[in-house]
Amino acid sequence: MAGRGGVDEKEWDEYVPIECTRDRRILRLNEYSKLEEAKEPLHSGIDVNKTCGVGPGMAFANAILEKDPNFGVIILVPCAVGGTSITAWSSSNSSLRSQMIERSNEALKYGGKIRAILWYQGEKDTETEAASHLFPSEYHIFLHRLHQELKYPEIPFLQVALASGQGSVNWLDNVRETQIAMENVITVDAMGLEVGADGLHLTTNAQVRLGRMLADAFFQTIS
Repeated sequence: MAGRGGVDEKEWDEYVPIECTRDRRILRLNEYSKLEEAKEPLHSGIDVNKTCGVGPGMAFANAILEKDPNFGVIILVPCAVGGTSITAWSSSNSSLRSQMIERSNEALKYGGKIRAILWYQGEKDTETEAASHLFPSEYHIFLHRLHQELKYPEIPFLQVALASGQGSVNWLDNVRETQIAMENVITVDAMGLEVGADGLHLTTNAQVRLGRMLADAFFQTIS
């Protein structure tokens, strides 16, 4: 979700597709919890341990405004941290989930409401067989605690089913089966989208496509 599109050998090529361009109606909550005009890389200053490139967020927001020019101002609240397992988000004392809740509440202070949660995670949980088998229970725990702590259980949760993994294809299948079987969430399947030379992360063009797929899924929640 943090976006590695255009990243090669820890360097971002700085190519920004037209679908990801800046718009004064698209803002982001930065690392200081201040609003600013959103731009790529969306997760700059948020996912600080890895090089960020193009992700699905900007393409998603631009597609929303393309489909509905009267939608209003969109505030994106980037919270992703690459290379993290579901247990890092699901544990009772998860600093990642706490930060996600805190940043969401900070964004609400500027007005409006939370319209959707976009979630793309799980590659780390395909590294080992044990992690892939632990994923189902921990994912359910994460979702329960997230909605409980956000206090808005009706918020649409848009998840991305994995396009790639880090271990055996069977372990990837274990995680994907859980994602696709989840109830009360909307699933966008990334399988088949182009993966980069590292064999793990989506290319820039694939990230754009994913963002637009997420926008289509979002409109299903309000139709």
